[in-house]
Amino acid sequence: MKATMLMNGSDTKSSAGLSDLEVSTPGGLENGGRMAGEPPAQRDCRPREGREQTVARFRLLWESRRFLGRVTGAGLLFSALIALLIPSGYQSVARLMPPDNQSGSGGLAMAAAALTGGAAGLGGIASDLLGLNSSSDLLEGVLNSRTVEDQLIQRFDLRKVYGARRMEDARKVLASLTNISIDRRSQIIAITVTDNSPQRAAAMAQAYVEELNHTVAEVSTSAARRERVFLEGRLQVANQDLEAAEKEFGQFASKNTAIDIKEQGKAMVDAAAILQGQLIAARSELEGLRQFFADGNVRVRSAQARVAELEIELKKVGGEYDGTSLEKATQDDSLYPSIRKLPLLGITYADLYRKTRIQEAVFETLTREYELARVEEAKEIPSVKVLDSPNVPDRKMFPPRTLITLLGAALSFACGVAWVFGCTKWEQTDPANPGKVLAQEVLVTVKAMMPWASRNGFSKSPGSEVRGPKSES
Repeated sequence: MKATMLMNGSDTKSSAGLSDLEVSTPGGLENGGRMAGEPPAQRDCRPREGREQTVARFRLLWESRRFLGRVTGAGLLFSALIALLIPSGYQSVARLMPPDNQSGSGGLAMAAAALTGGAAGLGGIASDLLGLNSSSDLLEGVLNSRTVEDQLIQRFDLRKVYGARRMEDARKVLASLTNISIDRRSQIIAITVTDNSPQRAAAMAQAYVEELNHTVAEVSTSAARRERVFLEGRLQVANQDLEAAEKEFGQFASKNTAIDIKEQGKAMVDAAAILQGQLIAARSELEGLRQFFADGNVRVRSAQARVAELEIELKKVGGEYDGTSLEKATQDDSLYPSIRKLPLLGITYADLYRKTRIQEAVFETLTREYELARVEEAKEIPSVKVLDSPNVPDRKMFPPRTLITLLGAALSFACGVAWVFGCTKWEQTDPANPGKVLAQEVLVTVKAMMPWASRNGFSKSPGSEVRGPKSES
């Protein structure tokens, strides 16, 4: 036994030495990278088993080719149907050039502050003053604001178009279909709107530009805007005051026949002088006739009547005002005011005329200042320039129907292959396997709960196995 052990020990040592030699030498790896110490039968078995399994899998797929073809065809038709049912999407793009930095960067910052909130707005203004932000970034914030989105939703009735019951849902859908980007090098703003209707997509892109200008002009709080708002309110008050003064002056002039007191006074004095001269001449003529004729003579009575008429006219022109009240002096129904009324009417007339002229001057001054303020406001309000107007797209951008169809067919083929391999694995599993027994019990219970499955011919006996597609040669 000792000899045997010595011989075995020597053989073991020699084998070990040989193995160490083979591993250490460059020729220690034999054909195909196999270890020299590995038994030849074991070395050749592993690649052969892998090749046989691969061939068996391909053979199984070849035998199930008709099943895989039907599954792939069904998936192809189903995915094509889905691709056709997906509505087409059209994109319309509008590109805007940013406003000049000298024309209203402060007003634009104020607009962004009013729309984005207090703290964020102050941070944006500070960034703009430090040169960390551009006007394009502020315009992007205005375009993404809730104010602009609500205007577009109401303008195009997007709640009905998107099928959204709430405004918040409509805003989310609109934001997902709108892309606003900025080219950091050129600062050009691109507004991309996607919609099922090409005409509506172009109209919405144009509406974004219009609402941007309108919103910025509406919320701008520049000095020119504040001045314009003040002058606008003051101009309305001045207009009302001028209308009231003109109405009062007109009523006074119409009631007292006071057209122009100065000219009327001159005309009345001239008329009174003429009447006074005619009265003196008529009295002289009457006295001369009395020297030759009696008072009952026709010529004397005629001269007396003329003198009396001239005296009455002279009293009307001169007036008989005693200085007690203006109401008493204006109770005369004569066509023109008398000379005695003119000084008193002249005071009221001059007061009303001066008040009217003052209101006219105020109104003219405010109108001129208001127009200048509007011009200054227009200079300060930033207005974007449209580089590319939104056009009506004639080519759909979504969905890629060919790609969806091919992906659906590929997915169906992959599912069919997985089904074939799964069914084969299921059939090869031992019936006594606990997992398989549990799965059969669950399947039987589910089928018992669905009696319509038996009527359609899909039920099997409780002890039957689930089998895959039949092998076809």
